[in-house]
Amino acid sequence: MDQTTDNHAEIRAEVAKLCARFPGEYWRKLDEVRGYPTEFVQALTEAGWLSALIPEEFGGSGLPLSAAAAILEEVQRQGCNGAACHAQMYIMGTILRHGNERQKAEYLPKIASGELRLQAFGVTEPTSGTDTTALRTVARKEGDKYIVNGQKIWTSRAEHSDLMLLLARTTPRDQVAKKTEGLSTFIVDMRTVLGKGLTIRPIRTMMNHNSCEVFFDNMEVPAENLVGVEGKGFRYILDGMNAERLLIAAECIGDAKWFIEKSVNYAKERVLFGRPIGQNQGVQFPIARAYAQMRAAEAIVQKGLQKFEAGVNPGLELLQPLL
Repeated sequence: MDQTTDNHAEIRAEVAKLCARFPGEYWRKLDEVRGYPTEFVQALTEAGWLSALIPEEFGGSGLPLSAAAAILEEVQRQGCNGAACHAQMYIMGTILRHGNERQKAEYLPKIASGELRLQAFGVTEPTSGTDTTALRTVARKEGDKYIVNGQKIWTSRAEHSDLMLLLARTTPRDQVAKKTEGLSTFIVDMRTVLGKGLTIRPIRTMMNHNSCEVFFDNMEVPAENLVGVEGKGFRYILDGMNAERLLIAAECIGDAKWFIEKSVNYAKERVLFGRPIGQNQGVQFPIARAYAQMRAAEAIVQKGLQKFEAGVNPGLELLQPLL
């Protein structure tokens, strides 16, 4: 099922070897207790896969987004769960593109080594949903710090992260010319504020996705942890979301390949009326349709990655799966 011109074939092969150490029974046991795959995330970290996008000067590999997509796609194709740690890759772009030199030097080497985990992305709120500009979490500057009050929801992996990338309103919505203005992005060291203005509550969901509610009650964030320019955070978040959507789309391609392989194998092995069910067109056609659709989606994702790496907005490619 692999394309013959895969520039990241060696990466895929090595990721597959690592994933082989974490078979289905490992994931099923975690699912039973709603656990977090600490060992798997640690293995990915030690192998350097989670620091693929971090420049070499900060301890990473300095690889392009297409390489990160190949890593996450292969994780899913092998039946593992990249959602446990994929946020680190797409959150990284905001710090890489818009963080200052001090922030990069302070956080990126520790993230690359695994000393710090950057897995939490504080954007979605109960009242605003996908209307990010309507969020109500506010950050008020007082001297050399910001005081944050509000709430986030569906903040996955907050319990298993040291750092959070937080989006909050620093200028009231009725005081800005455009509703996308007045939003700012912060790096929150959750280790220093947990229980001191920060409360994390797990949400029990149908799937074991480690989702949480996060509450801010006069939480203090150093002003030096502001990313980029105050009031321009919405643009920074959107920039990171393009990477997020491309990487998660690559994961979905990996999922599709895993399911197709499983269905093909089962159709060969399952025998009814004296022959494998895979010899019946009623079984063949849905699998063939799924394969064709996967290939089409894969081509769109690859085109989006090419545009992103060329500095072109891949908006059309990100929208096409929704059309």
